[in-house]
Amino acid sequence: MKIVLGSSSEIRKKILASLGYQFEVIKPEINEKEIRFNDPEKLVLEIAKVKADAIKSKISEPTIIITSDQIVLFNNQIREKPQSIAEAREMIKTAHLYPNITITSVVVTDTQNNIQISGVDKASAKCERIPEEIIEAYLATGEPLYMAGGFDIAHPLLTPYIKIISGEPESILGLPKTLTQKLLKQIFKN
Repeated sequence: MKIVLGSSSEIRKKILASLGYQFEVIKPEINEKEIRFNDPEKLVLEIAKVKADAIKSKISEPTIIITSDQIVLFNNQIREKPQSIAEAREMIKTAHLYPNITITSVVVTDTQNNIQISGVDKASAKCERIPEEIIEAYLATGEPLYMAGGFDIAHPLLTPYIKIISGEPESILGLPKTLTQKLLKQIFKN
């Protein structure tokens, strides 16, 4: 059966490919800001489900759809993708103050059998203060606008400042390997 990754994230593509799956990519066209919940787990699950529905409407053959969403919980505040460079700068400048806890959902949808299963994974990264010149160089890449919390622990400019990772690094990057593999195995059993 065809597998579709519902994400334009290069990192998610690399993680899913590392699991050995052949897939195509369809970018879900949704407005994530229209979906609001105070509960971080409910928020990421609902956004991933809406992404799956958006992709489902674009396909006609039996397909397994994998969607995901992530937020960063920072001092009990939800941080999504920054809306501006100024917001990204502030997120990165303050990132050392508290652990950056990622809450990442994975939703796997089998369109043939009309089955959808999901899960949430949590991981965290603690970093030291990132120097201004490194922040500005990273902001110049434009990448912070595509990352929950504004930064990528695997980016070469930032990696030296990441001190403690708890949980799967892939979860922090946007697609937890263990959870994704578990959900796919469950779907393929059906």
